Amino acid sequence: MLRGELYTAFTPTLIKVRAECSQLFHAYNNTATSLPLLDRVNLLNSIFGLPPLPSSTPDAELQLRPIIEPPFHCDFGFHVKLEEGVKVAQNCTFIDTTYIRVGARTFVGPNVSFFSGGHPLEGALRNGTKGPEFGKDIVVGEDCYIGGNVILLPGVTIGRGAVVSAGAVVTKDVEEYAVVAGNPARVVRRLRGDNGEEGESELRRKLEIVERDVRDVRKELERLLKEE
Repeated sequence: MLRGELYTAFTPTLIKVRAECSQLFHAYNNTATSLPLLDRVNLLNSIFGLPPLPSSTPDAELQLRPIIEPPFHCDFGFHVKLEEGVKVAQNCTFIDTTYIRVGARTFVGPNVSFFSGGHPLEGALRNGTKGPEFGKDIVVGEDCYIGGNVILLPGVTIGRGAVVSAGAVVTKDVEEYAVVAGNPARVVRRLRGDNGEEGESELRRKLEIVERDVRDVRKELERLLKEE
């Protein structure tokens, strides 16, 4: 399953694991907003297969933990890996057949779907619940922004600092510092160049703003001098 090969999803063991995960995330969805921060973090840890934090954990450390606004849904839980400072809005779905990794300080808007699992295209092979499934990891880099109602398909990687516009369907990798939109998602803007520096168009835009501000300051100085 984790190797991306076809596997049978409806075995007694996997059905049991998904049912246990379902009980946990339903408990989170129904109680998270009323829980103290430590209890909320530890309930998420139980879903994601992480050890509980002790009661002595400082608030400053708790506040660095990922935030998921309920409700949310996942299949297994322990394949979801969220780094520090990640914020996930309401109604997100993690089909974590394989790993779904989200880098530090990334924002995920509402109704985003991470689909790391998929099915064969041929109906005879797919064969309903009796047929095989497959999975491919989804990786989202640090400092990304994933807009509302985005869909990420199996195997995609979102580069560091990228922005996925609301409603986009991501079918292939997104390069670092790119802005993508549409179905399928395509690059509509680059925030930085290939060398990690800001792209020429972005620099021109900022330069125009600075020049405008300088002109405004000069006009104000001239007005003040005239009044004297």
